[in-house]
Amino acid sequence: MSITLNKAAVTFAKDLIKNGKIKNDEGHWGQHNPGSTEENAFLKKHEIDEYAKWHLGEDKSQSEDNKGRYKFPYGDFKTVHRDGLIAAKERAAQQGYHDIEKAADELLSSLEKKAA
Repeated sequence: MSITLNKAAVTFAKDLIKNGKIKNDEGHWGQHNPGSTEENAFLKKHEIDEYAKWHLGEDKSQSEDNKGRYKFPYGDFKTVHRDGLIAAKERAAQQGYHDIEKAADELLSSLEKKAA
C-alpha cells in the first residue's frame, strides 16, 4: 500500500484552523470520528474531492472515487478535531508515514496555538 500525504487536505485544514473551525477535545478520536453513516451522508451532498480534504493520507492504488482511497481523517466534516490530529499523527508514526506524521504534528501545533 502506497499512502502519500494529501497536500490539499493539509492546506484545507490550515484554513479551517485559521478560521477557528476547531474542536480542542480531550476525548478519544473514536468518540468523534465520523462513521460510515456520516461519511455516506456527507458524500450524498458533496463530491469525493470534498471528502478527500478531510483525510491527510491518500492511497493512490485505490480509485479516486473510492472513499477507501482516503486515510488518516482528522475532522468531522465541519471542524478540525485535536484528537483526530493526535490519532492521525500516532497512526502515521506507527505505520512509517513520516510526512503524514509531520503534517499532523504541525497542524496540531497550529490548532493548539489557536485554541490558547
